[in-house]
Amino acid sequence: MIVDAQSVKNTDTANEKGYDAGKKVSGIKRHIAVDTEGLPHSVFVTTANITDRKGALAAISLHDKALTDVQCVIGDSGYTGDPFAQGVSELIEARVEIVKRTELHKFKVLPKRWVVERSFAWLEKNRRLWKNCERLKASSAGMVSLAYIALLLRRS
Repeated sequence: MIVDAQSVKNTDTANEKGYDAGKKVSGIKRHIAVDTEGLPHSVFVTTANITDRKGALAAISLHDKALTDVQCVIGDSGYTGDPFAQGVSELIEARVEIVKRTELHKFKVLPKRWVVERSFAWLEKNRRLWKNCERLKASSAGMVSLAYIALLLRRS
């Protein structure tokens, strides 16, 4: 399973927002956990000031009963640290693997990480998801789920 987060700007209609200082975005953050094909197992929406680690643990805990077969959770350098690895181990008894960049400031496709980035790209194809237009975080999470359902229906 691969985890990542995406910071998204809010429109003026949104009730809650936070500030992601790393990406300089004021809005929400979408935390997703996908399988090796890029299909989501868990989606969790928070304000942008929540760290990637806390959001990923919350996303995993939402569906921890369905994720018992997961053996490895792959993340980028935003998921480093023993508290995250311990949390994943306690929730779903999986190990954490961090994929790090080898060269700073150079673009290179990171092994296995491109899958979750492609999943975010699928979301961006939906007009309503390029920015957060929803008042509530639950509505935003619902729109993400609907986008993935529409993607699966188009494939079948």
